[in-house]
Amino acid sequence: MNKDLTVGKPQTVLWRFCMPLFGSIIFQQLYNIADSLIAGKFIGENALAAVGNSYEITLIFIAFAFGCNMGCSVVVSKLFGAKDYNKMKTAVYTACIFSGFVCILLMLIGIAGSGILLTLINTPQEVFADSKLYLDIYAWGLPFVFFYNIATGIFSALGDSKTPFYFLAVSSLSNIAVDILFVKVFHMGVAGVAWATFLCQGISCILAMIVVFRRLAKIEESEKAPLFNMQILKQIVAIAIPSTLQQSFISVGNIIIQSIINGFGAPVMAGYSAAVKLNNLVITSFTTLGNGISNYTAQNLGANKLERVKQGFGVGVKLVWMLCLPLFLLYFFGGNILLKFFMDDPTELAMHTGLMYLKILSPFYFVVSAKLVADGILRGAGMMKQFMISTFTDLILRVLLAFCFSRTVLGATGIWCAWPIGWCVAALLSIAFYYNGPWKNKKY
Repeated sequence: MNKDLTVGKPQTVLWRFCMPLFGSIIFQQLYNIADSLIAGKFIGENALAAVGNSYEITLIFIAFAFGCNMGCSVVVSKLFGAKDYNKMKTAVYTACIFSGFVCILLMLIGIAGSGILLTLINTPQEVFADSKLYLDIYAWGLPFVFFYNIATGIFSALGDSKTPFYFLAVSSLSNIAVDILFVKVFHMGVAGVAWATFLCQGISCILAMIVVFRRLAKIEESEKAPLFNMQILKQIVAIAIPSTLQQSFISVGNIIIQSIINGFGAPVMAGYSAAVKLNNLVITSFTTLGNGISNYTAQNLGANKLERVKQGFGVGVKLVWMLCLPLFLLYFFGGNILLKFFMDDPTELAMHTGLMYLKILSPFYFVVSAKLVADGILRGAGMMKQFMISTFTDLILRVLLAFCFSRTVLGATGIWCAWPIGWCVAALLSIAFYYNGPWKNKKY
């Protein structure tokens, strides 16, 4: 149900709002983890490498869906906080129209250009066909990805984090079952993995959009809301474009890094593919909590309650650090057990690759999580210039250092060393930008 985030004790409000978001992202990541797990266990190491290889390209598509999500979510949050329900509904309609247009363009690119994209990242011949097959099916399901993201953005803007959780819990568990059915029983190979995701995301998207519009219909308004408003579109785009660029360039950076990794062969690719799924589960969880803090920030700025924004930062950091500790311990000391879930009979090199990746990155989860909390506030406040500076600093450092370190005696291990350096520098920037925000002088 709808929840006003501008009233109540910030710690209680954020905990109640963000914890379902954390649960939601775990189930969201189960889609991708299930794909890799089923591919690695029931098809083989090359199938795992193919799904992992394709995943880096699908992240570009997801970046655009994420941008539309954030643009809609932040604008709707501010209007909901300001109690301007007529414009709020127009913002929802405008975001849907805009997202549909972007989605069609990306579908055309994905369907026509998957082979070119895979060639650009130096995909080995032994996994090329399966990678292309996975991407082709994924591209046809992009409308489901986009409009589900819009639905979750609207739910979050209205202070409702529980409804997306329920949808994701059911659909992700269903995805695992259908994955196993298509691959183990019907022997559909990588195509079965892709079609299972397509089917479950489609059902989830349709149901979520139905609930969104029923929820909006219950909110009273002074007059009928227009279906489109150019001024509101500009506000959405002002948030959506930087958010999309952030995710897109991170994905492009990951693709460049993937191309470097591909040069080390299929075993290293497989080890990285398994480990990066575990890492992405953590990072995406922190990012989603940051998105929740964006909604909290936007609602309170819409209500002109700046002091609550400052309080929200401290609460947010405590929240993510409480999650960091068990995740760090699990990945650092239990990584070998987790990696075996993805690889049925891993080679020694694949296992070594995954373990080194997790051991190098996991201690720095405390740093990157604090950065993502600060980023959430910057985005919710519309401070997109500062947000982009921090994001690009992280990306550029990681890509350049990965390239340089991989050419040294460190080899593939040098690539993983680039991550913590980028995170640390970018975290310092994001936190500095936060401390110099408009709430510093209580003016907005």
